Amino acid sequence: MIRRSTFLIFALAALLCGCQSTSIRSAWFDTDFTGPPLRKFAVVANAGGAAGDRVVEDVFVARLQAVGVEAVAGHTVRLDDPALTDSSFEAGVLGTGAQGLLFVRLLSVETRTQVSTTMVHGGMGWGRGPWGGSTWGGSAHAVVPAQQVTQSDIATVETKVFDVKTRQLLWDATTSTFNPGSVAREAPAFADLIIGELVARGIVERR
Repeated sequence: MIRRSTFLIFALAALLCGCQSTSIRSAWFDTDFTGPPLRKFAVVANAGGAAGDRVVEDVFVARLQAVGVEAVAGHTVRLDDPALTDSSFEAGVLGTGAQGLLFVRLLSVETRTQVSTTMVHGGMGWGRGPWGGSTWGGSAHAVVPAQQVTQSDIATVETKVFDVKTRQLLWDATTSTFNPGSVAREAPAFADLIIGELVARGIVERR
């Protein structure tokens, strides 16, 4: 089973985003899984910040319940205890009675800098025609190059779904989030995106 590890304290602020700024970079699913859909999940978030982890877990629980699936937030059964051993964590998941474990973790946050050059009007030109003025010695606005520097954050997040009974991985996806916002604002849309993918694969069924 999964051992919880320490991530950036900043993690959950960059973890989630709305569908417009999140894309699935890669995804895998177990083609041998034929159902039935899982009816109950334990949800565990691991990104280094206890408060943010709880927000993510609670949001996923609420969104799963909204589609008719039972769910338990990991922090409500002490699955967020960093002192848990692998065997204790496994026992805790089994104790929830969940059929599936949904595990969300931050892999990285990368800041990208982009420098672009554009031509803008500025200063006074000199000369005739293409040099600026309409007559010798005349003047006009010249076109000069200007650089623009922009920065953006890209958060890479991994979401896994395990079959608790068989310990088998059923679904795994890596997402990229462009300029993520706050956890409370972005978590619902992220959860809907993930749950929608699970529905499409028959791992979750809407009721």
